Amino acid sequence: MPSSAPQARTLLELIADEPLRLRRRAISLGVRPDDADDLAQTVLLRAWKAIDGVRDPGAGTVCAWVDAIARTTAIDHLRGRRLDDRLDDESRALVPAADDRLEARTDLRAALRAIGDLPEQLRTPLVLSALEGRPGNEIAELLGISPALVRQRIRRARQRLAAAVLAEPAIGADPV
Repeated sequence: MPSSAPQARTLLELIADEPLRLRRRAISLGVRPDDADDLAQTVLLRAWKAIDGVRDPGAGTVCAWVDAIARTTAIDHLRGRRLDDRLDDESRALVPAADDRLEARTDLRAALRAIGDLPEQLRTPLVLSALEGRPGNEIAELLGISPALVRQRIRRARQRLAAAVLAEPAIGADPV
């Protein structure tokens, strides 16, 4: 706690003369008006705790010193705000909205239904490739066909899937 030094009296006089000065300074430094009072209090608290370190008790020196504290406090606040905003944006991006989840679930059901509707000769190479991650040469060996035929069947299966998924009615669309 500061002593009854002249610097402390000068600080108290500055605040008493212009109680909203630090709030206005915070806003001028880019702090949102909603946060300006909190920032002003933080500045005043920091200044009060360190006032004994000011050598010149003059109003100009104390005022400039408090202003420097306000600048650094505002910078710290704005950096934290940007980080909080960025984290909020990232967390919102990671948690899809209910509509997006419903649409994804509907798309997944449509895709699974379309895969199940494929003829066996197209479905098997597609499942071995896309879902199990097996290479074309291994699939060809397992099925006893050429690697070129595996590629052709996978391409045909994907074309049919794309056509089937595109033909699905949109969520909430009335059937014709």
